[in-house]
Order: sequence, then C-alpha cells, then structure tokens
Amino acid sequence: MIKKTDAIYAAPLQEMIDFKFDERVVAVFPDMIQRSVPGYGMIISNIGILAAKYAQAGSHCYDLGCSLGAATLSMRQRIKEPECDIIAVDNSPAMLERGRELLARDAAAAVPVTMICADIQEVPIENASVVVLNFTLQFIPPAQRPELIERIYAGLRPGGILILSEKIAFSEPARQHFHQELHHDFKRANGYSDLEISQKRSALENVMIPETLACHQERLKSAGFSSVEVWFQCFNFASMVAIK
Repeated sequence: MIKKTDAIYAAPLQEMIDFKFDERVVAVFPDMIQRSVPGYGMIISNIGILAAKYAQAGSHCYDLGCSLGAATLSMRQRIKEPECDIIAVDNSPAMLERGRELLARDAAAAVPVTMICADIQEVPIENASVVVLNFTLQFIPPAQRPELIERIYAGLRPGGILILSEKIAFSEPARQHFHQELHHDFKRANGYSDLEISQKRSALENVMIPETLACHQERLKSAGFSSVEVWFQCFNFASMVAIK
C-alpha cells in the first residue's frame, strides 16, 4: 500500500474543529506521526526492547491507545517469554480496522494479539507485566489521569513496567519557548508549512494537554511505582519507564 502524505491542514480552514482520530487521520497517520514527533521510530523500536526485558511468562502486555499498533508490533517481534499475549486497545474503529490489516501481515511472530475497540479507562488491567501508554495519556482529561495510572499500577505484577511517552510542557516560559520553537523547526524541516503547524496546533489545543516531566514523575511515584526513569527526550517529547 502506498504511503499517503499528511496534508490535512495544508489549506486554510473555514472553521477550526478539534482534532480527532477519524478516517482522514488514519489514512495519513504513519506520515503524520513520523513528521511530527521527534524520535518516534526510536521510541517504537525501544518499546520492543524494553518489553523483551520485562515481559514475564504467563502475563498480559497492554498497548493502551494503540492507534495502528506500531508499539504492539514492536513488542510482538521482541517478546520471547512463554504464554505472553498482547492486548491492544483503542477507541477509534478506523484505527483498529487498519491496525488489524497491518497485524495480519506480521505472520511470523508467535505472540498472540487481541485488538479491542474500547475506552482505555474502562478496560480492566490484570496480570500485566508491561503496559504501554505511547502518546496516549495526553489525550485523557488531566483530572482523570491519576485514576488511570493507579489502575495500571494495581494491575501490574511486581517487577512489571509502565512505558509512558508524552509531549511535555515546561514550567519556565523561556524553556517552553525554546523547545516549542525547536519542535516547530523540526516540523518545517519535514515539509510542514507555517499554516499547517498553526492550524494543527489550534485543533489540538482543547484535546491534547501536555504536562511537565515533574508532574508525570510525581503522579507515578504517588501511584506506588518504585522507580521512574526518563530514558528518552528530544525537544518537548519524552518517554519514561516506571517500575513496580
């Protein structure tokens, strides 16, 4: 299948509506995410490496907010522990439909995968050794984030991990400006126009709410995680590993 280029925000919009993961986004999502998130490919690859290290025999591995299943596939190709499976959850039917097509091409991997269309806040987390929130928590209302993290912690086995990747904010205005401008430069270097950058930012304003690293770390520690490590950061994007 030919990779489609993201041009959703290339023309002036008469009315700005909030960003959503609909059929238009699904069609261009691989291009959109690679051109918008610095280090995305590295994050996906290392999710598989982390999952291989921490997956426990006879446990579930969760990909919450799986979109097209990139993290799911990375885990599936790396995990070697026996009787592990992956539960991939997303609330976008269009994302999951395309994700299942991509998963079907990965016939060589032995780890079973179940893809579920549901709200991740309503999915039970049980007998888990690895849970992935890859640029997902930022779309959950801030007041509801602690409860989700606490449920994940409760459903993890001892020694299990949560991999949390997020766009981050900075409390100091100068640092916020520095990283935000570099991110915009990154997008320009990948072919996005100033109009596209501006219109997408407006569409995401009420949907995606970033927090500081300190806020994430405090929430994870409050939930009970014994260790929280920032293993990746590029501009205003970071990924953490929290260990139970």
